[in-house]
Amino acid sequence: MLLSRRVFKETARSFLGSRRTERHMPFVAKKIFLTKGVGKHRERLSSFELALRNAGIAACNIVRVSSIFPPNCKLISRAEGLKLIKPGQVAFCVISENSTREPHRLIAAGIGVALPSDKSMYGYLSEHHSFGETEEVAGEYTEELAAEMLATTLNVDFDPDLSWDEKKEVYRISNKIVRTMNVTQSAVGDKRGLWTTVLASAFLIGDED
Repeated sequence: MLLSRRVFKETARSFLGSRRTERHMPFVAKKIFLTKGVGKHRERLSSFELALRNAGIAACNIVRVSSIFPPNCKLISRAEGLKLIKPGQVAFCVISENSTREPHRLIAAGIGVALPSDKSMYGYLSEHHSFGETEEVAGEYTEELAAEMLATTLNVDFDPDLSWDEKKEVYRISNKIVRTMNVTQSAVGDKRGLWTTVLASAFLIGDED
């Protein structure tokens, strides 16, 4: 069926307008998974690459972002998340990393997560890296950072001098923060002086990933 020139122009304008809208839709993650890794090599950059491989995300072109957990976003397992990524894809990640070539030096890197009870609100992702802290200590501190950022956003009253356990009780009673957690990687510097790199990451996945 032949279209009149006027109908053709209107149809083309409508189509191109919708395509422009699609192209300019902002990226908002629908799913996030947490991962971590460690790598050792005589070159620092190569040790970072090996840490990415250990974390399962080395095949992506990574763009670093911070530090918001989007509203209505689902936290999924690492195993589920790795199934959704494709080699060569541009991937938005919150990454914490640390490196050393000093033998026996303890390093750590972590990502903290704090989620509000109201899923239509955004949460927080925090980054922390340290020297001389165990994985547990660094992880708890990273988690505390995320929770504090969310608490101040939600106007939860708390004493910053309280211990982390005491703060968690305040958050629980407030009913505004439903979940906190962390993913943290620690390692001891290689005894032969190789570069040792640790990283932790929150990997953001959109509709089309």
